[in-house]
Amino acid sequence: MLKYLIKQSKPLLLSASFVSILHGMGSVYLLAQISAALTTDQFDRGQAALTFAVTALCVMFGYMIGAILFERLGQRAQSDLRSFIAQRVIQADYRQLEQLGAARVQSALSEHCTRVAEFFVSFPIILTNAIIVMGCLAYLALLSWQVFLLAVLVIGFGSVGYHLAHLRAIRHLDIAAKEQDNLFAYFRSLTDGAKELRLNCDKRTTFFDGVLKRSIERVRKERTFGMSIFVASASWGNFLIYAFIGMVLFLLVGDVPDRALIMTGYALVFVYMVGPLEALLLNIPRANLAQVSARRIEEITQAMRSSEPQVENVELPPLKSIVLHGVVHRYYHEQKDEMFTLGPIDLQFQPGEITFLIGGNGSGKTTLAKLLVGLYPPEEGSITLNDQTIDDANRDYYRQFFTTIFSDFHLFDRLLEGNHDNQLDQKGNALLTKLHLQHKVKVENGAFSTLTLSQGQRKRLALVVAYLENRPFLVFDEWAADQDPVFKEIFYHELLPELRAMGKAVLVISHDDRYFHLADRLIRMENGQLIFDPAALPTTQSTKALSSLIVANSVA
Repeated sequence: MLKYLIKQSKPLLLSASFVSILHGMGSVYLLAQISAALTTDQFDRGQAALTFAVTALCVMFGYMIGAILFERLGQRAQSDLRSFIAQRVIQADYRQLEQLGAARVQSALSEHCTRVAEFFVSFPIILTNAIIVMGCLAYLALLSWQVFLLAVLVIGFGSVGYHLAHLRAIRHLDIAAKEQDNLFAYFRSLTDGAKELRLNCDKRTTFFDGVLKRSIERVRKERTFGMSIFVASASWGNFLIYAFIGMVLFLLVGDVPDRALIMTGYALVFVYMVGPLEALLLNIPRANLAQVSARRIEEITQAMRSSEPQVENVELPPLKSIVLHGVVHRYYHEQKDEMFTLGPIDLQFQPGEITFLIGGNGSGKTTLAKLLVGLYPPEEGSITLNDQTIDDANRDYYRQFFTTIFSDFHLFDRLLEGNHDNQLDQKGNALLTKLHLQHKVKVENGAFSTLTLSQGQRKRLALVVAYLENRPFLVFDEWAADQDPVFKEIFYHELLPELRAMGKAVLVISHDDRYFHLADRLIRMENGQLIFDPAALPTTQSTKALSSLIVANSVA
């Protein structure tokens, strides 16, 4: 992932790195000028002052330009990462997204992206200080090769210890990163489960103390322990530097002429090197955190594979028929604690036809709807649209024929139709009036004025969106479950007949048995199988609906 980001911003990264290298070299050159001024008696002060001033200005502008360029790199990296992850989410197969879970995606989009972006912000610090440390070592080599060899020996010894500490710290940071994904799910539960938590003090206490707080504490503990190891290793590095200074000043430099000047020069280089070395050791953990986060992002995005090419700007032909032939789908059934088999299903849908799908909870109705609209590919059997077989190559095209309102639907804050105009606003507001929402929300410039509504009102708003999308096939999953009787009447007696008259195919998943007689077909599902139960039919069932039921039963 880091290689991908570096490749995306290679020119900017090279420019920023070059400026940072110049800044580091300029800093070492400043040190050399200061050392010369302190240890040399004969030099041109005027020329030296001018050179020092020019070098200091170059160092200042180098730091400024490098920091700005790397800040831009960090923001671009975060933007590119979020766009990359969001695109993978949009393209991923729906079943994989369900298995992955929203919390891991949210964690990748927020925490992990931020960590990776911080790497680019800290990179100039690492690069510049690395140049300064290497420059100081080179300057030491010019002063004394014995001192230089001792410095290399000390730094090598410190690097081995730092590497061993690094391996231990990374393990704890990995654990913290994985727990962070769980923590984001708990954060979501704070708002999604607010009603339940306020109604049950035991549940609230257990959730906070036993789940949320424990997860927060584990992230804190593992991350603190990992970073503490880095800090301890940095302190070990600082100790080695001061030990090195002591050995040089008190052991290597004996009673020689001008000993005070020589020791002043060495001490100046040592003290100057300590700050950059400490900054280097403290910022390297940021790179390690970025590495951990980049690895988590890569794992998450690799889990979101896409086997279906996406379509854009599709002109849909008239719907003639959709046929499910021998369709089978298997999934884990929580209530029965076993694999649940849906099907084989044989069904045919026609335009201008209203089909009611009924059955108990857990019978497979919603799963059948997801198979029908193309969110799940069938494991066996086939689906045909207008006599064309649907497979991975054209499944996204097939999905464009449907508008759905599932029980766990999501409302966007605006109409996302590509051909939005003022006429669409007018149609939307007219529908809002029909559903008695005109005093709560309006459509203005393709956006809803508010989404702060009750669940029943939000479902009515979703119905407005479904109408405006104007797709050939509409699927309603328990739409009327949260509605007042007046809106149930509007839905069953007004809106559904309107959709039939418009030539739409409609599938309604419902438990409202008082409205079953309004269906053209009534299909019952039990234990993953389509069946026909004459006892379930209302006595007011029309002859047309009854004949359709018999046909549906014979097909199924």
